[in-house]
Amino acid sequence: MTTVIDGKAAAASVIEAVTSAASGLETSGHRKPGLAVVIVGNDPASHAYVGAKSRMAKQCGFNSIQHTLPEDTAQQDLMALVASLNADAEIDGILVQLPLPKHLDSEQVIQSILPEKDVDGLHIVNAGKLATGDLKTGLLSCTPAGAMILVRQIHGKDLSGLNALVIGRSNLFGKPMAQLLLNANATVTIGHSRSRDLPELARQADILVAAVGRAEMVKADWLKPGATVIDVGINRVAAPEKGEGKFKLVGDVAFAECKPVAKAISPVPGGVGPMTIAMLMANTVIAAHRRAGVAAPSF
Repeated sequence: MTTVIDGKAAAASVIEAVTSAASGLETSGHRKPGLAVVIVGNDPASHAYVGAKSRMAKQCGFNSIQHTLPEDTAQQDLMALVASLNADAEIDGILVQLPLPKHLDSEQVIQSILPEKDVDGLHIVNAGKLATGDLKTGLLSCTPAGAMILVRQIHGKDLSGLNALVIGRSNLFGKPMAQLLLNANATVTIGHSRSRDLPELARQADILVAAVGRAEMVKADWLKPGATVIDVGINRVAAPEKGEGKFKLVGDVAFAECKPVAKAISPVPGGVGPMTIAMLMANTVIAAHRRAGVAAPSF
C-alpha cells in the first residue's frame, strides 16, 4: 500500500511543539516570541497567506504584529520599516511577504533583514550556512525544511545509500532542498530545464522532489517503483467537472497515476503546503530562544 503523506498532521505536530516551546520561554521568565509580518499592496493571495500566518502566530502564543503598506510604497520607506524592526528588541522574526509590487527591489529588502531575524531563511548568510553544512546557527528556508520533515517521516534522519533527485534549482527551494538532502547523506542530483533526460534521472531516484511549477509534469513512467515522491508544486488548472470557470489545485506530479508506483507520495493540496507556515513558526521560536540566550529546540 502506498503511503499518502499527511502534511496537515505533520504540520500540526510541529505547531504543537512550537507552542510548547514558546510557552516554556515565557514560563522561564523571558518574553513571548515576536513576529513582524510586512505586506505591501493589494494582492489577494498575499493577503490570504499573511492572514493565515498571523493567525497561526497568535495560536502559537507569539506577539504577532502586521504592517500593511499601500501599493505605491517607496523603496526607502519599506527599507526604513525593516531597519526599525531590525532594531526592535521585541521582534525576533521579520517576514516580508513576497512578491512585492514590481517597482520595489525585493532582493535588497530581504538582504537588509538581520540574518538572525530572517525567519524565511532567504538571507545570503543563512543560505551560506546551509551550503557549508551549518544547520545549527542559521535559519532554514521554510518550505525545504518542511519538505525534509516529510522525507524523514518515511526514511528517518540518515539517507545514506539513497539517490535523491530535486527537479528545480531555485534559490527559494531547489538549491536549499538539495543541500538538506546532501546534509542527510543522500546522493543528490538537481534536475532542471536544461537537463538532458529528466525522466531517466527520475527513474534512478529513491527520493524525488518536484518543484518546477508545471502542472502534473512528472508521470508514472518517470518513477522508480517504490520511490518516495515529494510534490512542492501548486498549480491552478481548469476544472470543468466542478462547473464553468472553476479551478482546482494540482501539483507538479500526476498524483493519480504516480500513487500506485510510489512507496510514499505527498498530495497537493495537503502535503508540503501546511509545512511551510509551520516551519515559519518554528524558525520564529528558534530565533526567540537564541536571542534569549536559551538552547533552541530542533524540529
